[in-house]
Amino acid sequence: MKRVLSLLLCAVMLLTALVSCTTIEGDNKGMIIDVYLATELTDLDPALHYNDNAMVKIYDLIYEGLTNLNAKGKWEKALMKKYELRGNDEDGWYLLITLESTKWSDGRTVQAQDFVYAWKRILDPDFKSEAAALLYDITNARDIKLGDMSVDDLGVSAVDVYVLQVNFDEKPDIDAFFTATASAALVPLREDLVSREEHFGKAAANIITNGPFAIKVMGKGESLRLDRNNYYFTDSEKKEAVDKYVIPYRLVTNYSYGDAEAQLAKFEAGELFYLDEIPLAKRAAYKKQATITDEMATHTYYFNTNNKLFSDARVRKALSMAIDRNEIVNIVTYAKAATGLIPYGVFETKRGTSFREAGGSILNTSADVAGAQALLKEAGVTSGSFTISIRPNEVDRAIAQYVKGVWESLGFTVKIKEVQPVQVDDDEKVMYYDTFTEKYTSGDFDVIGIDMQMLTPDAFSALAPFALEFSGNGVDMNSETYDLFGHVTGYANEAYDALIEQAQAEDNAAARAAILHNAEKMLLEDMPIVPLVFLQDAYLIHDDLSGYKSSYYATRVFTRMKLKNYTAYLPVEATPAGGEEEE
Repeated sequence: MKRVLSLLLCAVMLLTALVSCTTIEGDNKGMIIDVYLATELTDLDPALHYNDNAMVKIYDLIYEGLTNLNAKGKWEKALMKKYELRGNDEDGWYLLITLESTKWSDGRTVQAQDFVYAWKRILDPDFKSEAAALLYDITNARDIKLGDMSVDDLGVSAVDVYVLQVNFDEKPDIDAFFTATASAALVPLREDLVSREEHFGKAAANIITNGPFAIKVMGKGESLRLDRNNYYFTDSEKKEAVDKYVIPYRLVTNYSYGDAEAQLAKFEAGELFYLDEIPLAKRAAYKKQATITDEMATHTYYFNTNNKLFSDARVRKALSMAIDRNEIVNIVTYAKAATGLIPYGVFETKRGTSFREAGGSILNTSADVAGAQALLKEAGVTSGSFTISIRPNEVDRAIAQYVKGVWESLGFTVKIKEVQPVQVDDDEKVMYYDTFTEKYTSGDFDVIGIDMQMLTPDAFSALAPFALEFSGNGVDMNSETYDLFGHVTGYANEAYDALIEQAQAEDNAAARAAILHNAEKMLLEDMPIVPLVFLQDAYLIHDDLSGYKSSYYATRVFTRMKLKNYTAYLPVEATPAGGEEEE
């Protein structure tokens, strides 16, 4: 009888620990492994949380979209069974997408309408999401986001229960479109659940998932528990085995702060099988042993340009110039000094080409303190007080402490504020609020440190939100002129907006890439943001584990994970009759 291991995907800033395997009596569902998280999870709304690269690794476990990106960046079918492009230049073009047969974690089938609802939600003028621009090629999408048309005019419809129709005014780039749909931001959502739940994503009870795992328990100071989604691609009428597509049964994480070194000790002792975040103090020692890959993320500081202190681009540029990015690499270890905003892994014109390599270095990685001081003097700003807001984890904390020291040496008074998640008991439900994201999206910060996570491997997805009509922040419906909400930094530049407009309209890949390079240069000349380091993923994994893969976003795929001789790790009373694992 097949018995299998169950693991939790630990996101960046997550640590595994406290292994205790058991089996489930009766239906023999499989084994359980308890793990440790150094950073507690926050609410899990896939349309919102792209300022923390840890979130993407959780999304890949619990949600699935039309497509996904393999380790080489090639899109592959996921929920999409087949597609057909129809139409012409005169009448317009449309895709007919037929879905695979699968179900949500509560047993209801995943339907075309679930994509219609999720995409309309992102494009609603009242909903803030930087993913909106990913959908702008769809008929009427942009006009809807700008408040000029009703969301019901969107060129997306369910023409059958399992057939999605997507309309375009011009012939779409199929490869680009299906690369974009691999973004976790564009996964389907259930209208019957999300629309009636004001606090969707903030409690395990209101998160129904369509990926390989389902959230069973989530709470501050408690455990995150993910169970295998027994409806994931299985046919109950054919009595298919629940582990046909997903082997692990249960993933459990016990929250605790400040215990990273103890968890590493457990890994070294063979009690832990997967460690996704190595403590800062030990990173250099494990550099050769760890598997290290580039992430699609840049740790970046955003300025609130509405703050008088940061209203002058010369001040922002001076603060950036004073930072030694190589020193931050020494602190973080698993990172590369940021030479621009767009990280490695982003395509220049097609898969296999590199936007970062083609664009070269825009930023100096070493510090120019004298140049920074001269620029501040020119701007007439040599002092001031402000706060750097960060997530409560040791990496962001160490970076902030370094930057604080640099900026204080220029004459500023700098505080660091760790924005803690908040748990609230609401009508017998435990609600978990990501107060950091709330602060970020509302612009309630002086300087804020985020992991700028690429939504797609296209530079446009990261650069476009800095343009007014592409910010994704919607429209102020209370204003007489229906003013648009711009980027959270308050950045506004008509010349930059024009570049993004040109990139949106350009069909030639090389010409489009050239426009985006100019946009990146302009953005970093105006400096509403300070890219610090390109982040890397690093993990340790036990030799007895096999069957795992990685996506292009440096997330682990644990659906086929196996543990060799798993019975050796079970308590004596839990060892099943029959002994070894059946391969």
